[in-house]
Amino acid sequence: MTTVITFGTFDVFHVGHLNILHRARALGDRLVVGVSSDALNQQKKGRTPIYGQRDRLAIIAGLKCVDEVFIEESLDLKADYIRRFNADMLVMGDDWAGRFDSFSFLCPVIYFPRTPSISTTSLIEVIRND
Repeated sequence: MTTVITFGTFDVFHVGHLNILHRARALGDRLVVGVSSDALNQQKKGRTPIYGQRDRLAIIAGLKCVDEVFIEESLDLKADYIRRFNADMLVMGDDWAGRFDSFSFLCPVIYFPRTPSISTTSLIEVIRND
């Protein structure tokens, strides 16, 4: 069985999120998704998510392509998460290209292109400005 792991905030869930999750799942038999905690998102992006971690976790867990979800507490724990879930590969969006290559000693790291013209940050800005 091939286990694929990916991570994200998944705030204001959109088709770009769905695309990357479907593509990640197609690479293996099992997809495990780490959903960034509210505190981690504040640290990474300088803002709290629109939807809290409990809601974001429920949204991702409800997807047919996702087999298991967990809260990602720290970027520094990525290697631990890869080991804990026996991941055979790590998949991320190419907005993170190169940032996780250091984990290639544990498993292959694949960066998927983002869905064109879709960005959570842009969507939040549109919502806030309306």
